[in-house]
Amino acid sequence: MKRIPFALATIFVIASCTGTQHQSGSASGWQTLLQQNSTKGWHLYNQKTAGNFWKVKDGVLFPDKPNEKQYKSEEIADLVTDNEYGNFELELEWKISEKGNSGIIFYVKEDKKYEASYLTGPEMQVLDNGTPTRPGHSDSRLYTHRAGDLYDLLASKEAVNPVGEWNKITLKSKNGKLDFYMNGVRTLSTQMWDQNWKDMIAISKFKYMPDFGKFKTGRIALQYHGDEVWYRNIRIRRL
Repeated sequence: MKRIPFALATIFVIASCTGTQHQSGSASGWQTLLQQNSTKGWHLYNQKTAGNFWKVKDGVLFPDKPNEKQYKSEEIADLVTDNEYGNFELELEWKISEKGNSGIIFYVKEDKKYEASYLTGPEMQVLDNGTPTRPGHSDSRLYTHRAGDLYDLLASKEAVNPVGEWNKITLKSKNGKLDFYMNGVRTLSTQMWDQNWKDMIAISKFKYMPDFGKFKTGRIALQYHGDEVWYRNIRIRRL
């Protein structure tokens, strides 16, 4: 075999290592779901486009609540991903307004027979919980309705920051195992689609929704609940 000069061999090794690191980064599988100033990759629930009600500015996504009356009623809806996901890990940051309410809904199915995303998809609650000296949203008084909860199904360990501050969450679902993390704390863990899951639904408000919590693939939805809310650094990977 022809000998390679030492200096050239060294360059070859460094280049090879650099290339390997680059491939490893790509292999992580993370996909950014929010561009700097665009709603590309999203659309309104049961519609074809994202409309104009949801805005993106400097990498922050938010509904244009202050100017809501300027929009058509069909534009004032939840925003959902163009893609569907099965096993996935979602990361994002959210910030809520005082007494505000929103939610991150997953395994959402679109069909004209479903008028809203919450009819099929479970939700991680986004809420102003208030403080001992300041009332938050009225839902904060209800067990399983507070920030970070699996809405109306299961309460979470509280790790939310004060209203107006950013909260970083991870929502992970793999083979029915569901885990929530908020601000570095694992706040909730449960198994979906088993008998206990069915029993939780049976005593919840969703018992009247025949297809709630049944789908194992679906879209991610950001809920508009009539209040100001902000989302940023949204990314997802398939597991």
